[in-house]
Amino acid sequence: MGGDGYIPLFETTRARGTVAYRVFASTIFLGICMIWAYRVSHVPSEPEHGPIWVWFGLLATELWFGLYWVLMQACRWSLIYRRTFKDRLSHRYEKDLPGVDIFVCTADPAIEPPMMVINTVLSVMAYDYPPEKTSVYLSDDAGSDITYYAILEASQFAKHWVPFCRKFKVEPRSPAAYFRMVTMRNCRLSR
Repeated sequence: MGGDGYIPLFETTRARGTVAYRVFASTIFLGICMIWAYRVSHVPSEPEHGPIWVWFGLLATELWFGLYWVLMQACRWSLIYRRTFKDRLSHRYEKDLPGVDIFVCTADPAIEPPMMVINTVLSVMAYDYPPEKTSVYLSDDAGSDITYYAILEASQFAKHWVPFCRKFKVEPRSPAAYFRMVTMRNCRLSR
């Protein structure tokens, strides 16, 4: 972090073990050059060695393979890795983020169970986005009483779920998926 508060969004590191790879690549390149030297120094002049077009074909394929191999080494000779910091992106532009309206639509409580709709709404509310810039709307075209009462109960649960997700950086943010994952993990540990 610089003195002006600038935080980089990624870091670049060089790969380890490049010296061994460079020695290996150099030996292969030496072998390719020796094949080229052999092919150029042994041009068939007598008909018993085969037609000249065979020699040209072999030379062309060996040149193509060698040049292709050299071009591929340009990517591998100085290998680097870039690691991004996604969390820093939101901190850098937090004040510049736009407001977001999210609409969750449902039509039939028989086809779209209220539990699934509520999990969708809760997971959207727990997004890693400034809460004052997020609005979540539920559109129930059927006007179902069961969906209405489910959203009332979910609003009480959201007072605990959303801060829990933000504090512990919970993934996945859907309560059903999270508790299913935790239950399966606990079942595996108890065996």
